[in-house]
Amino acid sequence: MRFIPTRFHGILDYIYGILLIASPWIFDFAAGGAETWVPVVIGAMVLLQTIMTDFEVGIFKMIPMQTHLLLDFGIGVILALSPWLFGFADVVYTPHLIFGVFSMLASLTTHRTPSRAYKTNVAHEETMR
Repeated sequence: MRFIPTRFHGILDYIYGILLIASPWIFDFAAGGAETWVPVVIGAMVLLQTIMTDFEVGIFKMIPMQTHLLLDFGIGVILALSPWLFGFADVVYTPHLIFGVFSMLASLTTHRTPSRAYKTNVAHEETMR
């Protein structure tokens, strides 16, 4: 069941990306290895992807929303499994697992297309060019 509007998803993505990047220091697991850099790199990817998505809060509007949601799901799987894939589960795994599951759930519950008002405004702007 998809109930999250794309605009809200986009706002969450900006917050989520920033939190991911800061999480090693917020949650005190910044040891300099994979446990630190996986969320930092994925957070940067989330921000870049959000900036490039064709929806209400995207800037460059190059990635379709359905592709964005597929990428979110894949990012969530990698993030959730990263403690075991990269061998740092004995040090920390909870933040990675929680952030990963959150990304998967958000991708499965967000509308696949932006709102009708957004599509109408974009179509109107393109005809004026």
